Amino acid sequence: MYHSVIAGIGHYLPDNIVTNSDLEKLMDTTSDWIVERTGIEERRHVVKGSGDSPSTMGTKASRIAIEKAGLTPDDIDFIIFATLSPDYYFPGPGVMVQDQLGIKEIGALDIRNQCSGFVYSLSVADQFIKSGMYQNILVIGSELHSGGLDMSTKGRNVSVIFGDGAGAVVIQRTEKEAVGILSTHLHSEGKYAEELALIGPNTGRWVPEIIANANSEDLSYYPYMNGNFVFKHAVTRFSEVIIEALQANNFQPSEIDLLIPHQANLRISQFIQKKMGLGEHQVFNNIMKYGNTTAASIPIALSEAFDQGKVKSGDLVCLAAFGSGFTWASALLKWQ
Repeated sequence: MYHSVIAGIGHYLPDNIVTNSDLEKLMDTTSDWIVERTGIEERRHVVKGSGDSPSTMGTKASRIAIEKAGLTPDDIDFIIFATLSPDYYFPGPGVMVQDQLGIKEIGALDIRNQCSGFVYSLSVADQFIKSGMYQNILVIGSELHSGGLDMSTKGRNVSVIFGDGAGAVVIQRTEKEAVGILSTHLHSEGKYAEELALIGPNTGRWVPEIIANANSEDLSYYPYMNGNFVFKHAVTRFSEVIIEALQANNFQPSEIDLLIPHQANLRISQFIQKKMGLGEHQVFNNIMKYGNTTAASIPIALSEAFDQGKVKSGDLVCLAAFGSGFTWASALLKWQ
């Protein structure tokens, strides 16, 4: 039977650092307020005209991951791209990465599961590998939030949270036992879809209608989040899906070498850490530096943790995410 391992990993972040002090100049907020509620001190924003986009950032992260896997782009059989902020409404950015990497005519799939998109993508890649269909799959999470945020006081509850960046992994087939992706677990609860959403434009209310009826009270084209409601559900679902992954593989929380949660809010990560009785060395967070990069947050964090020597051969690594949809997911890995 085939199994899936992460053979290479990489990430890319724009150079432009936006601090909480920078945001104080744009809206009625304070650095202390932002840190107290989110843990975020700075984030990266793409500079217009820099050439950075979801696809180009994804390509830059992918080149690093492919090189670390000891491969060339021509060795990639399939691309899965997770994002909520594609370059275009259509086509999706997966095909753009295929072109930018110069790979000939392989399949490319886009995943629109927001914060849990990368873990969902890992699960899809894992099934393709296990079936024997592909040998090397490129999985990308990349986001450019900054171009679609309301950077005024009206939008501060959401806009202070999000940042731009990309991460990528190469998922590779192996016949070794008990290594790589041990299991993945996916869930959704669509009745809460509008508690964390960007409602417009949509196919029922397209751009011309929004422009024709524009008024200062219509904020449907900016992201909306019911923060307290999302927080309460997140801490519950994070715990459930982590325990689900551990129980499926007969492990206890204490056996986790590294938990990498989606970087939604440092307070959520700290709550989960305390609830599960994990030490500081067992949880990796970088939201303080990069903010919430939705589908990119887990691969960026995993790549940083690996580069810092915090992920080693034989380690039990748990990835978990919760976000818009609501959707939530986990993946348990035995690092090869």
